[in-house]
Amino acid sequence: MSKTSNTPNSTRPILPLAIGGLILLLGGGVFADYWSAKPAGIEAEFVGRSGCIDCHRDQAKAFEGSHHDLAMDVATDETVLGDFNDATFEHDGLVNRMYRDGERFMVHTEGPTGKMEDFEVKYVFGVTPLQQYMVEFDRSDDMPEDELSRLQVLRISWDTKAKRWFYLRPPDVNDKLEPDDPLHWTGIAQRWQTMCADCHSTNLKTNFDPKANRYHTTFSEIDVSCEACHGPGSLHVELANSKSLFWDRRYGYGLTKLKGEINEPQIQTCAPCHSRRGVLDGNFHGGDTYFDHYALELMSPATYHADGQIKDEVYVFGSFIQSKMYHKNIRCSDCHDPHSLELKHKGNETCTSCHQHAAGKYDVPSHHHHVPGTAGAMCVNCHMPHTTYMEVDPRRDHSLRIPRPDLSVKIGTPNACSSCHVEDVRNELDPSTREKVDEYADWLRLAEMGNDEVAAAIAKVDQWCDDACDKWYGEQRATPPHFGEAFAAFRAGEPDAVDAMTSLVTQTNDKVPAYARATALFELGQSGVADALPVARKVLKMDSEHPLVRTAAVTVYMTASPERIAKELFPFVDDEMKPVRNEATRVIIASGAVRLLDATKRSQVELAARRVKETLMNTADRAGAHMAWAALAEQLGRYGESIESYQDAIRVEPNTTGARSNFAELLDTLAQSNGPQAEEMRALAKQLRAAELPLIARDAGLVPDNAPMQYRYGLALYQSGKYSEALEQLEKAAELDPEVEVYHTAIRLLKEKIAEENEGEK
Repeated sequence: MSKTSNTPNSTRPILPLAIGGLILLLGGGVFADYWSAKPAGIEAEFVGRSGCIDCHRDQAKAFEGSHHDLAMDVATDETVLGDFNDATFEHDGLVNRMYRDGERFMVHTEGPTGKMEDFEVKYVFGVTPLQQYMVEFDRSDDMPEDELSRLQVLRISWDTKAKRWFYLRPPDVNDKLEPDDPLHWTGIAQRWQTMCADCHSTNLKTNFDPKANRYHTTFSEIDVSCEACHGPGSLHVELANSKSLFWDRRYGYGLTKLKGEINEPQIQTCAPCHSRRGVLDGNFHGGDTYFDHYALELMSPATYHADGQIKDEVYVFGSFIQSKMYHKNIRCSDCHDPHSLELKHKGNETCTSCHQHAAGKYDVPSHHHHVPGTAGAMCVNCHMPHTTYMEVDPRRDHSLRIPRPDLSVKIGTPNACSSCHVEDVRNELDPSTREKVDEYADWLRLAEMGNDEVAAAIAKVDQWCDDACDKWYGEQRATPPHFGEAFAAFRAGEPDAVDAMTSLVTQTNDKVPAYARATALFELGQSGVADALPVARKVLKMDSEHPLVRTAAVTVYMTASPERIAKELFPFVDDEMKPVRNEATRVIIASGAVRLLDATKRSQVELAARRVKETLMNTADRAGAHMAWAALAEQLGRYGESIESYQDAIRVEPNTTGARSNFAELLDTLAQSNGPQAEEMRALAKQLRAAELPLIARDAGLVPDNAPMQYRYGLALYQSGKYSEALEQLEKAAELDPEVEVYHTAIRLLKEKIAEENEGEK
């Protein structure tokens, strides 16, 4: 018989209660740890790559030696690749010498005065396929070590593959550049801060003072480092080193989130340095919305062919957002390692690693119709043809398009097939012409410049390629409508082209990319097409429309009446997208519509105008920024501010035309109602025009076939009282472009003026 105690065992319920309490306590602690968060509003700071390497050694190793890592550096024995062993190089009659002076790297070349001088190379720029060299100017003795003054990039460059010096000419400039030319290596077009710095260093602050005309430029790292893409890292480092079990509930990892379901965060992080754009503000960090910080340059005829293929150097983004790959959620890192920047696969595997279709689908002669292993069998040569820029740097078109020889035959656009097969007719060219064409882009340029021989050769090859595609694909061949057809027709002034262009604007992104639609709407507005305004109004009613298209729609309103602008554009002064609200503000002011607003709305526009000025002053080292603000300030009645801005424009770019003429016009206007100072104002206006005249003459001489420039020169001559010379220039403009009525009107009025004066002398 077993014994059962009737005495309660008090220890049995205590243990589970204790364990439960402990679990509850631990759970509460874990939850409290999770729930605790850094306070809102923390702004992370740049800490440098040294704060990243300990935890991210594999990424740091891949990054080391990459183009980002070597984007810029101090000139040392380790970083300088060019031959400075007393080497000489000649161009345009100048014998340049590259040599060493102790530890310093020196270049003996033409300076800003036109004399041969010695300059120290302070920094190197890039690594392959070329390296460039930079000289520092205007540095004062009291300047802090961590600040840079004006840096100028030498045009004498080092070809790192061929191991040779070469002179990097501006496109289509064959003559010697004079020292006062903006394109001279000491000019503003070769200034590091203006053209290069923002994308070759991390956390760059230009810090230009337009009053002193001096730079105090800083950066956190000299090259493109971790935080250029991932954003400032101080919060991430702090969170990583904390004792918490979790990342922060409010800030996550404390870094930009570049990985996710959609491609936009990553693509828009790469886009600022891989696009041709203007800066709206200098506060962009990786992961931010690109279009809230940058204004992407549209597809102008100078930069893109009618069908969107690259023409000038446009840096990838504008091409990629036209592609089906972009709309299929493909991102940069699908092809490129984000740290080494190298392709993830070799050869056609870069493409076939994703395009894994049935055997015999793509990477076989039945698809590409070329011998395997040859250039014609490479996916990229057909779908991403290259153009060489900077003489030695081939860049591929990232629109990833199917070659369209049929469009080449129809509208004269390039195609990848002809880019190779023009070589088949090279020997048919005159020997003197043959010497001028190296790659396909040279053929295209000569044809565009009016070389009938080259144009005929290209047309012959285009037709051959088109016939070959017909033979290969027969009735299966796809030749769908393309937006390039509408652009080509509109730019040629063909009938019904306006309808085709307006139809493009209202298409969906999957049929016509937003980039093309925005360009179409902008060009319609610039041409003064009446149908553009109703389309623009329709676009602005769609909040979900792409900011590029909405911004172009706002620009179209410059063709509307001030009354309509005041009524319909005012709501967009506070639009959620910066480019839209900036452009709405600019149009309201520039059109004079601001004067039709009531006091409350005018105050809102004037407040918004300050934001527009901040945007313009991102390029305060360019005269155009100050001229643009001077014109807006004048419309707002802020004449003192306008005068100051014109003076700033003249100070920062004294050899640029426009500022003096516009300043003179303002002074003439003010003199009409400013009795005591009227004569002084008119005298200053006369001095300004006299100083401007040789600059306009220079510009007119540089582009003798440009009708607007000849017309502008004619007006300047007229305002200077040189009537006979003015008449000659105006007639030249009318001869170059007889369709422009204003040229003929100016000629008629000037002839009447000359006749009146001749009659008066009798």
